[in-house]
Amino acid sequence: MPTAILTGQPVPGSSIESELRSLGFDVHLASGAADTETLLARAPGEERVAVVDARFVGHPHALRLGLTDPRFPLAAIPGAVTAQPAARQALTRAMARENSAGGGTAHGGAPARAKPSVGDVDSLADRITAALDADGADVHRPELGRLVAAVPADPQARNEARQAVAAVDDEAVRLKSAVKARDGFVTTFLISPYSRYIARWCARRGLTPNQVTTASLITALIAAGCAATGTRAGFVAAGVLLIASFVLDCTDGQLARYSLQYSTLGAWLDATFDRAKEYAYYAGLALGAARGGDDVWALALGAMVLQTCRHVVDFSFNEANHDATANTSPTAALSDKLDSVGWTVWVRRMIVLPIGERWAMIAVLTALTTPRITFYALLIGCAFSATYTTAGRVLRSLTRRATRTDRAATALADLADSGPLAEAAARGLRGSARRLPAITAPAVALLGGAAVVATAALTDFGGPWPLVAALVYLLTSALAVARPLKGALDWLVPPFFRAAEYLTVLVLAAKADVNGALPAAFGLVSAVAYHHYDTVYRIRGDAGAPPQWLVRTVGGHEGRTLVICALAVLLTASQFKLALTVLAVAVALVVLVESIRFWVAAHKVGAPAVHDEGEPA
Repeated sequence: MPTAILTGQPVPGSSIESELRSLGFDVHLASGAADTETLLARAPGEERVAVVDARFVGHPHALRLGLTDPRFPLAAIPGAVTAQPAARQALTRAMARENSAGGGTAHGGAPARAKPSVGDVDSLADRITAALDADGADVHRPELGRLVAAVPADPQARNEARQAVAAVDDEAVRLKSAVKARDGFVTTFLISPYSRYIARWCARRGLTPNQVTTASLITALIAAGCAATGTRAGFVAAGVLLIASFVLDCTDGQLARYSLQYSTLGAWLDATFDRAKEYAYYAGLALGAARGGDDVWALALGAMVLQTCRHVVDFSFNEANHDATANTSPTAALSDKLDSVGWTVWVRRMIVLPIGERWAMIAVLTALTTPRITFYALLIGCAFSATYTTAGRVLRSLTRRATRTDRAATALADLADSGPLAEAAARGLRGSARRLPAITAPAVALLGGAAVVATAALTDFGGPWPLVAALVYLLTSALAVARPLKGALDWLVPPFFRAAEYLTVLVLAAKADVNGALPAAFGLVSAVAYHHYDTVYRIRGDAGAPPQWLVRTVGGHEGRTLVICALAVLLTASQFKLALTVLAVAVALVVLVESIRFWVAAHKVGAPAVHDEGEPA
């Protein structure tokens, strides 16, 4: 149980002790700074500890934000400071220095001040926070907004603080802050107005965000099963359940913010299940269409490829500019100006087709039309939004004078997912690559990928040319990563690699023209895409890229492309379908087992809690 140490002069009628207990703290009273240091040393080392001024006046949610958020090792609000186990040493040092610095005591053991200023409040918790700041510690201070957190200096100030507390509805602020500050139109106006109350209902019944996330996944899988029936009733039920799944998807994040239940495992589950739900639903639609005699597996796979490539564009651009210096451009300034005009904000958020708009469109079209029409609309909408966002980011990259760091180059190299073949060839090309212009990396990645996809599409299945093109792709991929990816447009390299690999699988499966080849290709791309998303989530959580043995085992993007092309040359169409199925199962088993092992282990050892306020389009 976390420990809270109350310091300073107790105030009759104060509710601070009961409020701390309601937040789960074991409360101890300290008579002075020396007693506080003693109690701090006795507190369990594996638990959070907080030092709180007994005169504190404020909203319970202000205390909750300041003292219970698991994402920050050190945090403080006026009159209170807290440390998680990882930061206990820093807090202990600051406390010891404050205790030894006092020649006398004031207000229950704090060092006396010779000439206090008007309204000055002698708070040990605040002085500890100041000492932590002086040590260079990273102390998180939550944005409290209208919430009150204060240590009043006298009875009049205390009365005014209590009136300020009474004037603001703590629960209303807490509910409002449970909703993302920046979200899509559908989510903001059609889902969040009531999903926040579902989140509160869940919190009051002890449900966790991970349980709600799992419920959302199960609901989406049932929706996919309904779509797979191929009946109108099934399609209608699928559309309704998909919306229900999205409501739960919003609820889990709102529950995490409402109750501050953030975790590394929860962030991974939320992000991973979003992709699993959407792509499982695509498969359900394709199965339902097949029952009606319409083969739309190519459209389903195309939608998944396009959607995944859109996300890789987002991830790569963000990582490339994560800590870039001089990170400004006229395009970014124009974007900020447009965001200052109300209606343009919502138009720009809608045209990128974020998850709320996308799922609403899919659900409505599923219920009212056919799977083929649903996929056509999805492909057109995603293609338009992908063009819009990618063009804007290219313009920003070309017009900004940014210096990208080694961290950004490492992240892009990890996102590239180069295997042993590309790495070996890159070492031999490193000297030549340094003499080439900056545009070389994205240019050769694009040309090599286009060559292998076009060759697979324009030649007969079983011919040798796709294999030749795959060898060329291997060399161009190696040249693209032969030097650090620090160029203005080098963030395009991972998306080009993703598109080349996924589209090659799609085209060759379609060219095989045998029943079951495209579903097998869908499974293989799903497994590989999971590996690529997992790489992103590890980088976002500062956990590093997947281990090299895993990348080598699954071959890297160039190795898998080469193998797929070789199989298309050496095998018959039926054998090729079987090979795709075997590869899909093998890749899925390897990446899933390692990924689950990693994230569960990270959760058990207490990896830093993560919550992503962003939302992939």
